[in-house]
Amino acid sequence: MPRQSRSTLLAALLALLIGLLWAPQVHAREPVPTVKAAGTFRNPLNTGPDPFMAYANGAYHLTTTQGGSIRMWSSPSLGTLLDADPVTVWTDTNSERNQHIWAAEFYRFGNRWYMYYTADDGVDDHHRLYVLESEADDPAGPYHFKAKLAPPNHADDFAIDPGVFQHNGRLYLAYSGINPYQHNGLNIAPMSNPYTVSGDAVALNADGGCPEVREGPEFLNRNGRTWLTYSTCDTGKPDYQVWMLSLPNSADPLTPGNWQQHSGPVFSRVDARGVYGPGHHAFFRSPDGTEDWIVYHAKTTASNTYGNRTTRAQKIGWHADGSPDLGSPLALGATQDLPSGDPGNGNYWINDDGRSSGAGQIAYQGDWNSGTGCGAQCFWSDDHWSDRAGNTATFTFTGTRIALLSVRDTGNGFAAISVDGGPEQRVDFYGSPRTGETLQYLSPRLASGTHTLRIRVTGEHNTSSTASFVSVDRAEVYTD
Repeated sequence: MPRQSRSTLLAALLALLIGLLWAPQVHAREPVPTVKAAGTFRNPLNTGPDPFMAYANGAYHLTTTQGGSIRMWSSPSLGTLLDADPVTVWTDTNSERNQHIWAAEFYRFGNRWYMYYTADDGVDDHHRLYVLESEADDPAGPYHFKAKLAPPNHADDFAIDPGVFQHNGRLYLAYSGINPYQHNGLNIAPMSNPYTVSGDAVALNADGGCPEVREGPEFLNRNGRTWLTYSTCDTGKPDYQVWMLSLPNSADPLTPGNWQQHSGPVFSRVDARGVYGPGHHAFFRSPDGTEDWIVYHAKTTASNTYGNRTTRAQKIGWHADGSPDLGSPLALGATQDLPSGDPGNGNYWINDDGRSSGAGQIAYQGDWNSGTGCGAQCFWSDDHWSDRAGNTATFTFTGTRIALLSVRDTGNGFAAISVDGGPEQRVDFYGSPRTGETLQYLSPRLASGTHTLRIRVTGEHNTSSTASFVSVDRAEVYTD
């Protein structure tokens, strides 16, 4: 055999070996079709932004940006993630990297999980990339610090939003950072293993409909191509949105010209549904592996704000040309079927007008206003509101926990909330800017059975508010 042919064969075998060793095994198995469990869910899944989700070991695992730590929510059903108690999987005592901890993502390579994130010392421009390694085969940790991730040509440059993808048996780090096109632009660097950058990063000149950023790169490999989706515009803007590049399986990711730009956004605001700024997303598979889903954050206000970014999920599809079809973001609170293979849950909703999808009802005492003026900002487009001190709204429900979601507004005040006639807790319903279907209150865990939750209008408000209204909209009841 000629020397060149032997070298080519050895290179191919080496690439195959690397792929077998470092392939992200969460997505490597073949889908096992199962009968779809009956059940539905409603967003939001979490009150934080920058979500990442994976299904492993019989549960969904979710991280969102918390700032001073990395926390994870785990649940066997998508519909009970909002009800899950978080586990803190990482804090840091190193003052160079223990603040502004953002955008954690976690992948399984071999029999360990690797947690990728960005952090700084309190100065935004000092954000750098880091990776943790799990002690065992569990996405919830515990973890230990493994390495700083820095391409040689950007050894000490600003960098955020790390993600890892595999292409032709090799690993690559993608992130948003300094490049010739944006302060937050897309960069890709080679990796020799899950915690070592092995070469310089290359910059991608990606379109985006606005000049600010190209960030949050995510990947799907299907139908002969790697699809790179990313977020553009400032995340505080209502026009924050998702665009896409793609790369043939046979092409080198480190050659920028190999990436094909797809025209226009593939996921963006829908004003009629009250969805603004959908972006910073990730993809995950249904429990049985037969469906693809997107998890993302979005807002219920068109105002320019970094608040009100909540985590949502919905099913995606595929176009005839092989590209992913992300569809349009659904209204917050829209009822969706659970992912295929999800074991289901007994969740149900109670609307402010008395309708319920389960064993729930509501009773009002005093004169309450009601109507449909809040439109897309409310569940079923209606709510009740009052500023009369002493007026009450009482939910009766059968379950183990209840969440209250309603409008926060510049004219809202304090409510006093009690469960089963117990002590009252003061909750401020004020918010600026006005936002819809905001999580106002999540009750303690209760014994399974029938309970009451009473909302009492206090007639009081904080100094920033202009009035003392309390809004009643949707209650989400958990039964497990």
